[in-house]
Amino acid sequence: MALSLSSTAFPGGGEIPRRYTCEDRNVSPPLVFSGVPRAAESLVLIVDDPDAPDPRAPKMTWVHWVLYDIPPTCAGLPEGVRASDLPRGTREGTSDFKRTGYGGPCPPVGRHRYFHKLYALDIVLPDLGRSTKAQVEAAMRGHVLEHAVLIGTYQKGR
Repeated sequence: MALSLSSTAFPGGGEIPRRYTCEDRNVSPPLVFSGVPRAAESLVLIVDDPDAPDPRAPKMTWVHWVLYDIPPTCAGLPEGVRASDLPRGTREGTSDFKRTGYGGPCPPVGRHRYFHKLYALDIVLPDLGRSTKAQVEAAMRGHVLEHAVLIGTYQKGR
């Protein structure tokens, strides 16, 4: 079975419910992990938006959430997970909101895509401190066993 990432809140390619965005509760959606390879030593979760600021003229990928060193036995994350409730050993990186923790969709214009990416690694990463997505990706380079992607979309104020 291949590594898989899903959510009970929205289907792949579907719209992310408002409650998980800046227009409402801004809490993380529930996520389900399955098919983690037996050789995995840790998992990494990165949520980003490649359509910032405008999907018709994207200029950057906006990072919404970075988690690493998630135990490979973790079957997912509940809705609204807080730092204190993360699986033991999980470390948080810094988002483009300049903080740790989940930051929900908040597109300034148009419908954006939000990529929820799960990676199974053959190592546990060292403590990278308040690391960025780029620093986590550099540290995991050459250690990815498998990866899975769940894409959701959102457009403000409809």
